[in-house]
Formats: sequence, C-alpha cells, structure tokens
Amino acid sequence: TQTIGSISRPASFCGVIGFKPSIGRISTAGVIPFSKSADHIGFFTQDLKGSEIVASILCDNWDNDLPELNRKPILGIPEGKYLQQASPEILSTFWKVVDNLKQKGYIIKSITTFNNIDEINDKHKLMSAAEFAEVHKDWFNKYGNKYHQASIDLIKRGRDIPLEILDNAIKGRTQLREELEQLQKENGIDLWLSPSSVTTAPHGLDSTGDPAMNLPWTYAGVPTLSIPFGLYNELPFGIQFAGNYNKDESLFKLVKDVL
Repeated sequence: TQTIGSISRPASFCGVIGFKPSIGRISTAGVIPFSKSADHIGFFTQDLKGSEIVASILCDNWDNDLPELNRKPILGIPEGKYLQQASPEILSTFWKVVDNLKQKGYIIKSITTFNNIDEINDKHKLMSAAEFAEVHKDWFNKYGNKYHQASIDLIKRGRDIPLEILDNAIKGRTQLREELEQLQKENGIDLWLSPSSVTTAPHGLDSTGDPAMNLPWTYAGVPTLSIPFGLYNELPFGIQFAGNYNKDESLFKLVKDVL
C-alpha cells in the first residue's frame, strides 16, 4: 500500500513503473491499514502495458473504451514550495526532461500549486498517525512492549490528536482534490508532472527516502504513475504523472502518448 509514497518512490529508485490508483479504486478488503483514509493499493511492473493490464483487472469498473484526445496532452508543472522540496540534483534532471518534452512539441505550463504545502504535509501526517493509533489501539494495549520504537512513538502521537483536528485533516483531502481539478480546468491541463522522489535511492538501509514528492497526490487521492526517465549518477530517476480523481483510465491513455 501507499500511505505517503511507498509505491511511487521505490518505483523511481528501482527504475520500474509504479501505479497508485485513485483512492478506493482497488479494494482494501483484507488489508490491515496503516491509515484507512490514506492507504492506496498499488503495484509495480516492468512496463506501462503490463501496468495497464493489471490495473484493468484490479480496479473497479475499468473502462477500456475511452475516446481519443486527438492532440498531445497539455502538461502542468506544480511550481513553488512543493517542487522546491526536491534536491538540486533531481530538479536539474527534472528540468532536462521538461525541456526534452517541449522539444517534442508538448505544451507545458508552470502553475503555482500547493502554496500551503507545509499545511498539506502536516494534515496528511496527523491523519495517518491518528488512524494508525486507532487501528493498533487494542493490540498495543496488550502487546505494546513488542512494538518497534518508531511505531510506539507514532501511536502515542496519534492517540493524542483531537477528533476535530482529525476531522479537519480528513475533509482536507476533498478540498485539495477540488483545488487541483479547478487549476486543471482553468489552465487546460491534462496531466501534472513532477519528480517521483526527492533524491535518487539513498545509500544503505537506514532510510527508504523522503516521500515529499508523493504526499500531496496521495493526500488528494488522485491516480499517479511513476515512470523511469533515465539515470542520475548511474541511479534510476522517475517522473510522476498525476491525473484526475477516478479517471485512472485516462491517466494511462495520456501517459502512453507522452512516452
């Protein structure tokens, strides 16, 4: 599952396709959630065709009969504080990809987006912590001494979050989704593109990397595809394409055109 970036980020690190559907398009039945409001079931594949086949099987009510766009998709870059969370090396590589797409004739618009990224990050993390604490409440009361310290800290933090704060964070998902859709309509954007990760794969096993590039899309519950776009210092680098909520089929169709 992806609660923040556990599909998109490792896909970028490993040079494979990572698909995170719209929230709820793949059932979480039988899954012990980290956060019921944030968890997305997704998967990795070697190529885009394989990813689309798997998505058509796992996603509810998949529609294979979409009309042709009959033009190149218009791409949007979420400029501002969100994008600035990426490392200079990743941003340099990202802008080279953007320039290459422009040379191929794609219209790319830079739109100031996620101005309140710090608030978005906080809301998502508060929501996830509170729901994690709720999921583990009974088990933690019985077996708390068997939990990893990081989980203990998260549970203790999550159980102290007031209900009104949690409710506000949950409602914020829909608000952000609507803001993104409005920006797309106003600017004629078909797809958003951004780096899939803040850095390339970190050295060693102490960290799985920073999910900051994935968080707002996960919080909004919109579908994303992480696509390999070459190497930086001999390590894979991915581009993250984000589409409209519950329009996962269109995301695949549009990304295939870009590739």
